[in-house]
Amino acid sequence: MIGNLLVNYEEAFAIILFGIGFTMLLFQRNLFKKLIGLNIMDTGTFLFLASMGFIRGREAPIVTNGVTDAGFYINPVPAGLVLTGIVVSVSVTAIMLSLTVRLYRRYHTLQLDEIYEMSRHQMEDR
Repeated sequence: MIGNLLVNYEEAFAIILFGIGFTMLLFQRNLFKKLIGLNIMDTGTFLFLASMGFIRGREAPIVTNGVTDAGFYINPVPAGLVLTGIVVSVSVTAIMLSLTVRLYRRYHTLQLDEIYEMSRHQMEDR
């Protein structure tokens, strides 16, 4: 068991990162801390995908010296998925930061409980 953990340390670290991010997402009441947790969770996912796609002893999928055997190269799909995921993650982070700024300007807090109570009182006043 410990031997497998030492060999697959990238995957173990990716799972730990995902767990830390998921825990922050569940238990933090501050919107900014939730956003940081989401980014940590994304990082764990990307690390896991990248580590699964890497095979020791194989080359990048660029044909050199006329070698066209697929067994000589690593699979480029996980790297493509990671790059696409990073672009989506940056976009989601930008949108969430802009929404967080708007919420802060309106309610002067980033605590979800306080925002919920203030918005509930505003709806009752209408």
